Amino acid sequence: MRMLPRLAAPKHSFVGGVLLLGLLAALVSGCAPVHKAVPSPAPTSLATAAPGALRIGVLPITDTVPFYVAEAQGYYQQQGLKVELVPASSAAERDQLMIAGRIDGEVSDLIAVALFDADQPRLTIVRKARQAIAGSPQLYILAPKASTIRSVSELAGVEVAVSQNSLIQYVTERLLQLEGVPKDQIRTTNVPQIAVRLQLLEQGQVKAATLPDPLGSLALMEGARLLIDDSKHPEISQSVIAFSSQVVRERPQDVRAFLAAYEKALQDIRSHPEQFHDLLVEKGRVPDALKGHYTFPVFPDPSVPSRSQWEDATDWLVSKGLLRAPVAYETAVDDQFVR
Repeated sequence: MRMLPRLAAPKHSFVGGVLLLGLLAALVSGCAPVHKAVPSPAPTSLATAAPGALRIGVLPITDTVPFYVAEAQGYYQQQGLKVELVPASSAAERDQLMIAGRIDGEVSDLIAVALFDADQPRLTIVRKARQAIAGSPQLYILAPKASTIRSVSELAGVEVAVSQNSLIQYVTERLLQLEGVPKDQIRTTNVPQIAVRLQLLEQGQVKAATLPDPLGSLALMEGARLLIDDSKHPEISQSVIAFSSQVVRERPQDVRAFLAAYEKALQDIRSHPEQFHDLLVEKGRVPDALKGHYTFPVFPDPSVPSRSQWEDATDWLVSKGLLRAPVAYETAVDDQFVR
């Protein structure tokens, strides 16, 4: 995997809106080809179970907007719960907050959680946050406007710009495999900054790139060609709500109360999305060009990732040398809060 030269981010940069998209960016530097497990913090550095506010790390992405809706509607208070939403500008900052014990929960993804739990249970998934479905994808594989590439099959042997060792790379490779591209013909190149990846795509300096929502929508609006999105194979693409494993063990009632408030917020978004459009634009960092067009994604009903979904993600990490051994499903996923 080669590394493209880094360009200066455009003026309106959305690097801080990295998905989700749950990338364990502190551990997946473009210069480090092999992952080493998260250093074990001292016991006092983990999120404590002392009574008080439930602290939730929030990235500037659409997945976390329901947390703000629940706050605005007073649903945490109705549940007798004090919640502090702690902004993080990147996945790296979010993960450092979790390691330092400064947050109790976050939106993440299967790849990031598995890396976090490589040596011992630190994070526990309690619910899906988003799921790619028809009409509401999370990730897009795109070709530049002037590209001659018209189909996924033409990506055999072609480098696709991704963020290395992340959900972006995992979904990209799985989509290509599921569409029939031979495994030994799948090529990726590391462009970790989303805004730079978008810029390179727009300038035709990469032959293809994988972009998250809403920047994928922006690229399409500006003429990029859609080759495939993850809604065609939704089983491989999702974000999740995860809490410190200690908090799940010792404060399950608070986790349950938080999710009850979250469900009420989702009901409001589904019933009256226009009422919360300003929050979506502000907290989800929707690009200016999309503000009049972008709407809430479809949020899933209460559920957790399946065993097969988890095992496929961890098997991929092992195949890349990012995990020494798969992380057990039972230690990382808890379905008691969605039953």
